[in-house]
Amino acid sequence: MADAPVDPGPAVRGYHAHVYYDAATRERAARLRDELAARFAVRLGRWHDAPVGPHTAAMYQVAFAPEELARFLPWLMLNRGPLAVLLHPETGDEVADHTAHAAWLGGPLPLRLEALAGGG
Repeated sequence: MADAPVDPGPAVRGYHAHVYYDAATRERAARLRDELAARFAVRLGRWHDAPVGPHTAAMYQVAFAPEELARFLPWLMLNRGPLAVLLHPETGDEVADHTAHAAWLGGPLPLRLEALAGGG
């Protein structure tokens, strides 16, 4: 008997990695940012030295296409150092993308979900 087809779920249009830092780790975050730009096809967001949107710590965003994930994620896992990173897909559901669909490298940080469209 054939297995029933698996629902592929929402389409992933891209990915975001949010790299968090503080005063003590900003230089390390800058080195990581430079390496990401040199090694991968990414779009780098602005530095946010204060919380913005749902993020409760300083961070910058790294956006990339689904085709980069298989190279990007293992490299980031091994080279992020002490930095916490939130990695999530872009499916159009911002709350689910930042929570149920998300993966954390390093300790998870609290998020202000009410800042997202449709957030709690």
